[in-house]
Amino acid sequence: MDRRQYKWGGTAGRAGIAMGIAAGLGLGVTGCSFSGAAAEDGRGANDPVTVLRRAAGTLREAGSSKATTSMEMATGGTRVTIRGTGVYDFRRQLGRLTVRLPQDPAGNAEHRPITELLAPGALFMKNRGAGVPADKWVRVDTATLSDGNLVTGGATDPYAAAELLRGTRTATYLGRTELGGTEVRHFRGTADLARAARTASAGNQEALTAAAKGFATAEVPFDAYLDDQGRIRKIRQSFSFVNGRRKAAVAVASTTLLYDFGTPADVRLPLSKDIYAGRIAENRPSGEAGGDPGH
Repeated sequence: MDRRQYKWGGTAGRAGIAMGIAAGLGLGVTGCSFSGAAAEDGRGANDPVTVLRRAAGTLREAGSSKATTSMEMATGGTRVTIRGTGVYDFRRQLGRLTVRLPQDPAGNAEHRPITELLAPGALFMKNRGAGVPADKWVRVDTATLSDGNLVTGGATDPYAAAELLRGTRTATYLGRTELGGTEVRHFRGTADLARAARTASAGNQEALTAAAKGFATAEVPFDAYLDDQGRIRKIRQSFSFVNGRRKAAVAVASTTLLYDFGTPADVRLPLSKDIYAGRIAENRPSGEAGGDPGH
């Protein structure tokens, strides 16, 4: 299938993200004891880097949760925020999000909420617009996107966000705080996309490898908040990709909140007959800045 059909349209203020769906630092521990198993890469089990590298596995053990996402980008003097809510099954690596695009400057909604299904190697979208029938899904192979769908879908796959922590290079423990009524431990660090790709699950390896090659830098600064069971409750990651038209680096901040662990996450992927196979219209105004980070 012609890969060009997955280029997204949009307005100048939404370059880099909205067209993607609608159209640690020092090392050490301060005053806290962590539980963990054997040492990793010569590090103790209580070392922040080790704790963070194990966070994705802990989510698999947790099974499922509700998820809230947000993605922010500033471009052309305009700040864009895209928000999503849904559920995620960490064992099957399947999720469902309802993604809401930002309003136009007049405050009017520009698009119905988009339903996204997240699966190993694939992103499915409904209410895509741009000529796609309302009852059809669009399927995107995430390994073909140069950001590995960490940015393009307007919401970072929660398990992919966790697996990025497998590539943690440096991390600092900043102390305890409270998040949504739950006590959590705050870590700040830097992850390496290439290392994360090498150690990720089979479902995320190709996508993270693509991101490691496609982003302006393979380093991903993050803030992560883990509960006492080692489950991620909040993670904020900063990505940098090159704007396809202006060749300038664009910064994107992606935040994922996980809560209500054990919530049923019955995610069913669409049948082949329900997936749109035609060309998706491109509605990019002439002279507009931006371009899909995956193209």
